Amino acid sequence: MKLGTLRGPGRDGTLIVVHEDGQAYTPAGATWPTLQAALDDWERAEPALRKLSEALKQGTVQAQPLDVSKLHAPLPRAYEWVDGSAYINHIVLVRKARGAEPPETLRTDPLVYQGGSGVLLGPTDDIPLRDEQWGLDFEAEVCAILGDTPMGTTALEAERHIRLLCLANDVTLRNLIPNELAKGFGFFCSKPATAFSPFAITPDELGDVFKDGRIHLRLRSTYNGELAGDPEAGPEMHFSFFDLIAHLTKTRSYTAGTILGSGTVSNADRARGVSCLAERRMIETLDDGKPTTPFMRVGDTIAIEMLDAAGRSLFGRIEQKVVKA
Repeated sequence: MKLGTLRGPGRDGTLIVVHEDGQAYTPAGATWPTLQAALDDWERAEPALRKLSEALKQGTVQAQPLDVSKLHAPLPRAYEWVDGSAYINHIVLVRKARGAEPPETLRTDPLVYQGGSGVLLGPTDDIPLRDEQWGLDFEAEVCAILGDTPMGTTALEAERHIRLLCLANDVTLRNLIPNELAKGFGFFCSKPATAFSPFAITPDELGDVFKDGRIHLRLRSTYNGELAGDPEAGPEMHFSFFDLIAHLTKTRSYTAGTILGSGTVSNADRARGVSCLAERRMIETLDDGKPTTPFMRVGDTIAIEMLDAAGRSLFGRIEQKVVKA
């Protein structure tokens, strides 16, 4: 099942059920006007929405053509946006880029931070940038949207709490990070609003490529019209979504509508390219002694999507342009 959120009325938009080809939709209806409403009542909402999805597929319900530019993020605002960093290669490279050592618990204890969730960007929203000196970067990620998830959830229990999956561009201001982290209190100004894919899909839509808490497909990033990278999202995700959920719930519970990010998808194989510019710049530094790729500037574009074996865009395409704020 594929879901999306049309803009308006109100800030939380209107929940829609989307055809599997991403070209048409039907409204979810008054009972579940928003995705958050559906997540809050998932036991009743899921089967009803699946019936609509099947009717849309069979052509027995009225369908409307879908204009992706009219979509907000699946959750225009979320109760929590918690981002992990599950790819070891990414952690090592970006730590080197800012002259920091990886933590001693790199492979045993997940890294997470809590980002802003009150303002989330839609898939075609511009990325506003006030100062190019701040070092704007994209970060291509996969995400899970959770239902109510109690404290003490184990990795073996975690799968039952994943309601939907989507993609994200976790926008980062790289040059603001070192001074923030030096204060010993984590990211804040260096993490502006995150953008999300047009569609959130139920895990069963992925079939056997969603296994062991990982999505075993390539995540494709196209920067200024050229392929930046298409790394495998599965094999090198050191901490799975199940592991991340177990870590998050060590000391507290999470409410339905929490979004959990994987962190920047990254492979050790350089042939797979990169999912952020910080990695490219670090590779240039290792090879040539200094980075040559600039961070994003006004006018630059980034597109992020994930294709299945048949070449279909599962979550739709994040496609953004940097504009002067």
